[in-house]
Amino acid sequence: MTVTLADVAARAQVSPATVSRVLNGNYPVAATTRERVLRAVDELDYVLNGPASALAAATSDLVGILVNDIADPFFGIMASAIQSEIGGPGGRAGGERLAVVCNTGGSPERELTYLTLLQRQRAAAVVLTGGAVEDAPHAAAVASKLRKLADAGTKVVLCGRPPAPDTGAIALTFDNRGGGRELTEHLIGLGHRRLGYIAGPEERTTTRHRLEGHRAALEAHGISEDPRWTVYGRYDRQSGYEATLELLRRDPSLTAVVAANDSVALGACAALRDSGLRIPDDVSVAGFDDLPFSIDAVPSLTTVRLPLAEAGARAGRIAMGREDAPPGGIATIRGELMVRGSSGGPRG
Repeated sequence: MTVTLADVAARAQVSPATVSRVLNGNYPVAATTRERVLRAVDELDYVLNGPASALAAATSDLVGILVNDIADPFFGIMASAIQSEIGGPGGRAGGERLAVVCNTGGSPERELTYLTLLQRQRAAAVVLTGGAVEDAPHAAAVASKLRKLADAGTKVVLCGRPPAPDTGAIALTFDNRGGGRELTEHLIGLGHRRLGYIAGPEERTTTRHRLEGHRAALEAHGISEDPRWTVYGRYDRQSGYEATLELLRRDPSLTAVVAANDSVALGACAALRDSGLRIPDDVSVAGFDDLPFSIDAVPSLTTVRLPLAEAGARAGRIAMGREDAPPGGIATIRGELMVRGSSGGPRG
């Protein structure tokens, strides 16, 4: 049954006019009253109709793009490519569509908040980028939001994110396991047997999948992983710098460092240089993603290239109905190993 403004007013014990003022933000309302109204909205899962021009339509001309950190080139490249495909005419009555980039900052709570806001605005499409948080209650809450969006006519696309079964969402997922395995196998092929690994945040699917690929390569070649060889951190340069110093403290005999992404790899390179070690003569370094700065690093980074712009553009076209969804609603996008100057054989 559709929840009405009057239902929200009854739950919050205020007048319908007060509910309208809170939701529209066009009239001052006491903070306690506002909190009561918003709590009722969440409890009843009330969906705001939006402007009068959208009342007759299933969706509006709004398209939401959720990113972890817009300052991170990984997300910036995808968001830009998505937006390039949803701009221009195509909305109701041939009008322009409005793309809104929602920066979650890695917060599960913000992710849910943005999905709720986009639901209330009857977004035409929502594209979620990057890995998901591995937390069962949060995953269930996100799945519920995605189902409600899809049921209301919103096209939901996951770009670089694992599939969300039974939600109606289309998934373009990166083969992080395969890329992680290929990268480590390259270093093993050069003769490395003592490889440190700098992982991302433990709660992220991308972190687990890339680490699983790395460990699969070690196991396939009969290399026993030392627990000291793995350090978790953020997906940024500073984390890579600090983690590398920690790896060197734990085991100075390491001959290679595999980083969770290219930003982390840059930090690793800086830490090695500051420790008086040469790359790759003393220690090889490898990253992941092939971000634009990777080839300009000194030495240039060996990494796995993910087609971020291509994936984002495809997600945008699918979201706008200009490209068919992949069979079964899921497509796996594989990376390409880019062998450059930061990797070489181990020191003697």
